[in-house]
This record gives sequence, structure tokens and C-alpha cells, in this order.
Amino acid sequence: MEFYLLLTILLLGAVIAFSIYLTINTVADKFFLKQKLDIRSKNTEITLPLRLQAYERMCLFLERISPSNLLLRLVPSAMTALELQQILLHDIREEYNHNVAQQLYMSTAAWEQINNAMNETVAAINQAALEVTADAPPADLAKKIFAQVIDKDVQPVTHALKILKEEVRMLF
Repeated sequence: MEFYLLLTILLLGAVIAFSIYLTINTVADKFFLKQKLDIRSKNTEITLPLRLQAYERMCLFLERISPSNLLLRLVPSAMTALELQQILLHDIREEYNHNVAQQLYMSTAAWEQINNAMNETVAAINQAALEVTADAPPADLAKKIFAQVIDKDVQPVTHALKILKEEVRMLF
């Protein structure tokens, strides 16, 4: 009889101890989850503006390297087609190098689209430069670049801008 009483007391103690353990464990889990959410919220407060700024800067980059904007801005500063080609490529490289760190704040797919747009713009400029003589007037090269761009079914800069806008919409 004393054995059963002792066994009952031990079982009740084990049940109570297990219940206390579960309660403490549940409270601790909720506490840590709340802390984790608070930290994530604070990180979002810090990183969201940085991410938005990165997307803004890359939109500006894409606008600045679009052939129409490049040519309007840089044709007057060149004397020959070769000089214009060099100025255009240098300007694109400088813009890219200035903004390369922004890739940290955006998806790989978006960054690849930006690189693709830049590379296709460079390729259009180089292809057009092959079609004119080096000492031709810069306007001749500009016309050839516009022709290269118009012939494309999908404008790479426009497509990359579309991808960036979609990603920004997903942030909200």
C-alpha cells in the first residue's frame, strides 16, 4: 500500500514537473519569437530605405545608359564617331562602377537584367561603330546606334526597368 502511495506521489510529481516544463518552454518560445520579430522589424526599418534607394539608383542608371539619353547628353562633346564611341563606353563604365554596390540590395534576377541591359547597350554601340568609319561625324554613329536599338524586339533597358518596378511593388 505504501508502495502504491509512493508511486502515485512520484507520478503526480512527474506530471506536475512535466507541466511546468511545458509551460516554461512555451513562454520562453513566445518570448524568443517576439524578440526575433522585433529584431526583424528593426532591420526592416533600416534596410527598406536602403533597398528603395538602391532600386532608385539603378533606375536612374538604366535611364542614363539608355541610348537615347546617352546620345542626347554626349553627342555634342565628340568630334568623330570613334571619339563618340569611346565617350559613350567610358560613360557607361563610369555609371556602372559608381552603382555596382547596389546589387547587395536587390535580387540576383534584377541585377542580371541590369547587367544584360548594360551589355546589350554596349554591344549596340560597338556594332554601330563597326558600320561607320572612325573619322565619320558623330551624328552618323548616333543614327546607326538608334537603328540598332530600334531593330530589337525587346528594349533591354525598358525590360530591366520593368523588372525593377515589379520588385519594388513586391516590397510593399
